[in-house]
Amino acid sequence: MSYRLFVGIFLGSVSGLALLAGTAALADETGKAFELGRIEEILVTGRKVDAKISNSTLSSDDIYTFKIDTLDRALDLIPGAASSNTGGSRNERLIFVRGFDRFQAPLSIDGVRVYLPADNRLDFGFFLTADLAEVQVQKGYVSVLDGPGGMGGAINLVTRKPTKEFEGEARVGAIFGEDLSYNGVTTYGSAGSKQDKFYVQASGAWTDVTRTQLPNSYTPTAVENGGYRDFSARENWRLNFKAGFTPNDTDEYSVSYTKQSGEKEAPLHVTDAINTQRNWIWPYWDIDSVYFLSSTNFGNDTKLKTKAYYNTFKNLLSSFDNRNLNTQTLARSFNSYYDDYAYGASMQLEQNIGDANVLKGAILYRRDNHTEWQQIFVPRNFTEPDQVTREDTWSFALENRTSITPQLDLVAGVSYDFRDLKRAEDFATPTTATGTGNYVFYGLSDSPAWNEQAALIYNYSDTGTVYANVSNRTRFPTLFDRFSSRFGGATSNPTLKPERALNLETGIKENITDDARLEAAVFYSDVNNVIVSVPFIFSGTAVTQSQNVGDGEYYGLEASLDAKVTPEATVGLRYTYTKRNIDNPANAAFQLTGQPGHQAFAFVKWDVLPDLTITPNINVASKRWTVTTNGATYYKIGGFLLANTDVDYSINQNVDLSFSVKNIFDKDYTLVDGFPEEGRTFQLNLRTRF
Repeated sequence: MSYRLFVGIFLGSVSGLALLAGTAALADETGKAFELGRIEEILVTGRKVDAKISNSTLSSDDIYTFKIDTLDRALDLIPGAASSNTGGSRNERLIFVRGFDRFQAPLSIDGVRVYLPADNRLDFGFFLTADLAEVQVQKGYVSVLDGPGGMGGAINLVTRKPTKEFEGEARVGAIFGEDLSYNGVTTYGSAGSKQDKFYVQASGAWTDVTRTQLPNSYTPTAVENGGYRDFSARENWRLNFKAGFTPNDTDEYSVSYTKQSGEKEAPLHVTDAINTQRNWIWPYWDIDSVYFLSSTNFGNDTKLKTKAYYNTFKNLLSSFDNRNLNTQTLARSFNSYYDDYAYGASMQLEQNIGDANVLKGAILYRRDNHTEWQQIFVPRNFTEPDQVTREDTWSFALENRTSITPQLDLVAGVSYDFRDLKRAEDFATPTTATGTGNYVFYGLSDSPAWNEQAALIYNYSDTGTVYANVSNRTRFPTLFDRFSSRFGGATSNPTLKPERALNLETGIKENITDDARLEAAVFYSDVNNVIVSVPFIFSGTAVTQSQNVGDGEYYGLEASLDAKVTPEATVGLRYTYTKRNIDNPANAAFQLTGQPGHQAFAFVKWDVLPDLTITPNINVASKRWTVTTNGATYYKIGGFLLANTDVDYSINQNVDLSFSVKNIFDKDYTLVDGFPEEGRTFQLNLRTRF
């Protein structure tokens, strides 16, 4: 049985069960966040109002209210975060956290790192949101207890955990284009049970977009004539299974399995000449993860948390001769295969020392194994042998929290990270019809890094907190940074050092009234050893090389306000200002691309009737830097205001119907050179819970 068929049967079964349960009592939310799957947070303790420092959380209710299907779009709802697009032949959706990109703000699922050892080029459009309990976003200050990589932030997808003896949810949605033509489907289903000593949970989500449409105001070109966007289809699905044992009120042991699969096409640049463009597709982009998480209390003062996992990543990138995607005879055509795995474990011990100190220590280990090979067609049909790269990563961390006074806390942490490269191979493909090619064995080089951080938290009232923190963190370079030849245009640099950022932040969290909450922060980051591409002469040939020569600063502010202004209406506002400067000695014109300087999200949630809620909202972003395909010209692009609305109607206690419109005014806008975004869309959803 294929995975796709299994997903369909599973979702259909859950939908049927949900519809049969139409008279059952409905909880406010089906399931809750899987506590073991959360990453470390600095909590404000002993106050009437919960608060978390340098953190924003997007709940499943928020995701459903605003009908956000993919992770990249979800982050636009969070102050300090933004989505973007790579453009080009990779067609990847990007994220930024306070100006730091996907390499500097790692992604995890239930605290287990999603990492692609070759290049870590995650496409955030592949990650679906329907089956999540919440999205955690750490900004600037990422606890050293979570391991390497949190140079500028961290994102964690927390799955659901059942809370009732039997519960479930099912959704189905249809996506329509500007002319009301059918463009795709989204589905989601979950079922779970919580018993006295154990729980089980299963969920699945599937999105199949057959095409997207450009705005009516788009100006046709020789490459793209408008209407339906060529090569815009994509399909993604995910399954998650979880079983847990809870022998008492404090201890928990859980095993989970996640399978995620995707495939996509890549739209062409709308103005570059057709014969200069790459015709790429991804027939599959698959991630598997099985992981064990536990928490055990030894008395009242000691807690042990453990984690063990095994992950795989399989990927095929196919390049074709032309836009018909039906022949592979030219030198630019190939099939590139990745077959990766990783396994690892961590142990975190927490000890209360008296009434005023909590000391935590963590040890983390991870092995990454990357295997790649490529099939070429010129000068002859040839498939490379496997090339393997293998490395181990260790992290040793300590964090202590001290209550200096009942109102004032100090948190301080330090870690030592170490990366040990065991094997690094490449293969030089044959250049003649009779050639056999040859292996390339790169020099092995290890890389250490220290990380330090501290936070001071002052609770000036039961409802208000001010804080300040500093975090000095690193990011290890990927295999791509160190060894990629960029299709023959670059040479390796095995001794590349980690990037580093010194992050400073101060902020306030205040419940102005019982119905109004304000959060605000200012932040500054000094970045150095930034990896940039530098012109280099290698064996008499002009190429480029990745080097640690970039230096700069990021700074800005963010604020959010939520207030219930009438018994029927709640308003919300999120605003972020971000400024980034970096020096690149190899290119005086260089600019950091993708991040808008100003961005805002605002909404009104209005209960028009007891069973009818309308939520109009807007996304606003200023222009951002982009660069032409050849890298010659940097310019600003894409300032926009997008109006949207979401309408939810409760048919009965268990079933609700929703209708949403995105980009109401069919705005023509772009996030990256040559790749216009989607125009007006409509979505109709049916949801049932039991």
